[in-house]
Amino acid sequence: MRIRPARPDDAPALAALFAANRHDALTERQRAERGFVQGSFDEAALRAMAGAGNLLVAKDAGRLAGLVSLAAPGDVPDPPPPVAALLAAQDRLRWEGRPLSDTRWLLYGPVVVGAAHRGKGVARGLYEAALGAAAPRAEVVVAFIERVNEASRKVHVDGFGMAVLGGYEVHGRAYDVVAAAARPSA
Repeated sequence: MRIRPARPDDAPALAALFAANRHDALTERQRAERGFVQGSFDEAALRAMAGAGNLLVAKDAGRLAGLVSLAAPGDVPDPPPPVAALLAAQDRLRWEGRPLSDTRWLLYGPVVVGAAHRGKGVARGLYEAALGAAAPRAEVVVAFIERVNEASRKVHVDGFGMAVLGGYEVHGRAYDVVAAAARPSA
């Protein structure tokens, strides 16, 4: 497996991977078993994110295996409601005793792993690469996980050890905010 920054020409494959794993593209059972991603990241948005250096991709035998976004909070134009709520909660969320608003942080996620590549270390590889890529720019990476997305929570909190900083609710949907220290790649 090879992880590298995404390029704008990756956008069609990234958009297809994202669309296949969206909440509304999956059955309730699929969402429960493998988790889901939220938001509307079309090809144009993903091309722009790749061009801005905000995406990492995992390739396995030349095929797209997964992606992760890593962006500064101010780099999210017109933030969707869950991101806007996270930004609004920065003063009450604490990282190592300090308000998140007083911490250099990057927004981690969404993370998407293709169905054929699950269980093969792709998510862990993307997570570790994101922590390394974040280290020059931030102290911590921060994500939000919808509480009904138990598969994502299991991977990020139980598996990777991300700390739960708190939570919030948006339009009747509950979210937890999780974080991990950025660290240089080994």
